[in-house]
Amino acid sequence: MRVDKYLWCIRYFKTRSLATEACKKGHVRIADIQVKPAREVYITDKITVRKNQINYTLEVTDIPTNRVGAKLVDIYRKDLTTNDATAHLELLKYSKDYYRKKGTGRPTKKDRRDIDNYANEEE
Repeated sequence: MRVDKYLWCIRYFKTRSLATEACKKGHVRIADIQVKPAREVYITDKITVRKNQINYTLEVTDIPTNRVGAKLVDIYRKDLTTNDATAHLELLKYSKDYYRKKGTGRPTKKDRRDIDNYANEEE
């Protein structure tokens, strides 16, 4: 099975075209070698996928015939991703909250004055 189709079948990507695009951009590696979307996947291959600033590592345990349900994904792959990678994602979420809350829109007139005063104090 093609690597892009495999990643789509085990639900790492929502569409097959997104999986193909990730392969073309070099975000998918098998045995630390960048692969093209048409590369065949075999059992015991170790695949590294870079998605959302995290390197997911998985081992192929079986080849699905077509896209599988979320509960059945573990039959076809073994997740080898370290806990440090998922902790990194949590830190990214907290760092985004430091700036502006999502949905608050543009700065108000008072916010803008405060920003200007802060910038003038540093000079």
